[in-house]
Amino acid sequence: MAQKQKMGTITEKDILFEDNHLLAINKRGGDIVQVDNSGDTSLEEMVAIFLKEKYNKPNAAFVGVIHRLDRPVSGMILMAKTSKALDRLNKQFHDRKVKKTYLAVVRERPPVQSGKLCNWLLRDRKKMVTKAYDREVKNGTYAELDYEVIGQLDGFYLLKVMPLTGRTHQIRSQLSFMGCPIVGDNKYGYPRGSTLRTICLHSRSLSFTHPTKEEPMVVEAPLPKDGFWEKFNVLLDRK
Repeated sequence: MAQKQKMGTITEKDILFEDNHLLAINKRGGDIVQVDNSGDTSLEEMVAIFLKEKYNKPNAAFVGVIHRLDRPVSGMILMAKTSKALDRLNKQFHDRKVKKTYLAVVRERPPVQSGKLCNWLLRDRKKMVTKAYDREVKNGTYAELDYEVIGQLDGFYLLKVMPLTGRTHQIRSQLSFMGCPIVGDNKYGYPRGSTLRTICLHSRSLSFTHPTKEEPMVVEAPLPKDGFWEKFNVLLDRK
């Protein structure tokens, strides 16, 4: 049996928002959201330990995974602390009532300043990659996203990406198909991978309705402090 990798723990500084029903976390790139065959400690497990210790719970804490981020992706992820919140937020995601905003760094300049990408995606489960097509393909799923170039810095372009559908590896595949693979994402065409098992894709914010208060909410995740992402704050400050 594979040994679990000793990943970092969740601390208060990782928490973006918390109340009785919700917990929003600024996920580190490289952390897995749920247990997989790698045997590594998952974010779901880290959150369960964090809540149990924080509130001195005698039994296991309830942790509901509402949505997922790819392992190499950083940023805002929302988890439920009650079954009621889990059910209601699952429905919001299913009904596409949640607005997701990502930031991506690419090396190649996009063909236009802002635009919409519409593709058909086909998942190769053996290679664990998603291929994008500009036409309908058998067993494919339709994917759509909007993007905008925020600015250029040191030969890199910072993009704001707003997926309108939620497909596996959608942003990574569609940006690569456009000719703009994400920095570090050698799985989708960038020439070099990251030794940290991360790519320059960050879940910036989620806009949704609170599951019990029924109030609109926006939760935003600051950029990672990894020696590379920080420099792009200057572009965000100009917006």
